[in-house]
Amino acid sequence: MTATLRKSERASLWRTLRMVAWSFIGIRDSGESAKDVARVNPFHVVAVGMAGAAVLVVGLVLLVNWVVAK
Repeated sequence: MTATLRKSERASLWRTLRMVAWSFIGIRDSGESAKDVARVNPFHVVAVGMAGAAVLVVGLVLLVNWVVAK
């Protein structure tokens, strides 16, 4: 395999979102994970991971405020 991947072989942003979402949940097929790791852009993974963590924290804060208000 060559060091550089063609554009069609690189993971899309949608695939990166799916990969990070499955990682948050904690279930991931090892074969698919190995393919994704070879194809993803590390910057996309970090950006999507930080955005996902922010959404999770905001969601939990809103949920707690809603439960406490009742």
